[in-house]
Amino acid sequence: MSSYEVIFILHPELEEEKLGEIIEKFKTLIESFDGEVNKTERWGKRRLAYKIKHIAEGFYVIIQFKATGKIVQELDRVLKITDGVLRHMIINLAA
Repeated sequence: MSSYEVIFILHPELEEEKLGEIIEKFKTLIESFDGEVNKTERWGKRRLAYKIKHIAEGFYVIIQFKATGKIVQELDRVLKITDGVLRHMIINLAA
């Protein structure tokens, strides 16, 4: 298993309850592929370097996890289709 980190930016006007649901959704997805979530950090609302879809702020979240390579493709696919996710990036920490 390799170590990965996913960072994603959520829409700033989402309610706290909805933020928690989205974060939990991704953690559950990782664990369903026999992955192991090591750390979850909520950086909170921060100003973006440039506007995304006319939005100047976003709620940043980082999840560090260990998993096999097949989870990365599925996680990327789900992040792309999830409402509320403005941007995301998955990084292999072993490289």
